[in-house]
Amino acid sequence: MVDVSAKSPTVRTARAEALVRMAAPARKALLDATAPKGDALVTAQIAGIQAAKRTADLIPLAHPLPLAHVGVTFAWTGDGLRIEATATTSAQTGVEMEAMVAAAVAALTIYDMAKALDKGIVLERVRLLEKTGGKSGRWVAE
Repeated sequence: MVDVSAKSPTVRTARAEALVRMAAPARKALLDATAPKGDALVTAQIAGIQAAKRTADLIPLAHPLPLAHVGVTFAWTGDGLRIEATATTSAQTGVEMEAMVAAAVAALTIYDMAKALDKGIVLERVRLLEKTGGKSGRWVAE
């Protein structure tokens, strides 16, 4: 792990996204909350939040962070679902990994909840959208 002991804690935030593409019948089942396993969006939201809290257990050199907030939201696009995850902490290192893990696990949960309806679901573009705080300040994706 990188030694961050000399750094002062600052408020840090991160936003990340994941895209999930699927066929119309799966999209309709998720919209109507009639997927075979139940309400996929609520389940994916909880999974993303739980995953962010466990990031240091999943990413070997990530620092365990005291998360002040984690949020997971959804927006329907033409042929799929855009997942956005946010994370906030006051710490000596950033929360980019927590936001990206939350988005990725929420996307995997959508796949799991809808795979009986569409085996061809595609998870795309897990990426950092924005981060704030720390020595490097604010960064926004192009």
